[in-house]
Amino acid sequence: MGKRKIAVFDFDGTVTTKDTFLKFIKFAKGNPAFYIGFLLYSPVILAYKLKLYPNWKAKQLVFNYFFKGMDYSEFALLGKRFVENVEAIIRPLATDEISFHMLQGTKVYIITASIYEWVFPWCIKNGIESLLATSIEIDSAGKLTGKFLSVNCYGREKIQRLLEKEPDRNSYTLFAYGDSRGDKELIEFADKGWFKKFN
Repeated sequence: MGKRKIAVFDFDGTVTTKDTFLKFIKFAKGNPAFYIGFLLYSPVILAYKLKLYPNWKAKQLVFNYFFKGMDYSEFALLGKRFVENVEAIIRPLATDEISFHMLQGTKVYIITASIYEWVFPWCIKNGIESLLATSIEIDSAGKLTGKFLSVNCYGREKIQRLLEKEPDRNSYTLFAYGDSRGDKELIEFADKGWFKKFN
């Protein structure tokens, strides 16, 4: 028998045309609050862009500002309602490629640094059962602490998360799709990898 086939897709910028992290904040909080928050954190964002500040720290600071103290049930509901906004920025060629792999019997994973709760509803709607994403911390009262529970799913962490689910690397052929430096290691780890294939 031949090897199993696994295809992994980054989400933001690969399957979508825009970053869903920013779009979700606008959706959840509205434009005025969004722009005030990003004005306050512009030095952090600039430092990240200049590679002077880690990706996950910058992202967690912004997430903390907007969502700390929110009830998890409210946050999860916002994630479900956000699915139509996600559909509006999907790259058709990317979903065609996902559909092709699924028809071939390939196991498809979405592996993303975005938050699980706003990507999973889109995955389920499109028949994708396997999502590896950044998890958030919830306190004993059911409120968001503003911190990430998992390591930001970015760079080598994407490989680590995949291997936790699919540890026997020699048993499958791996296809990988990405668009940014956060996908570089995963693409190099794959048997066949594509960078910005759908742009």
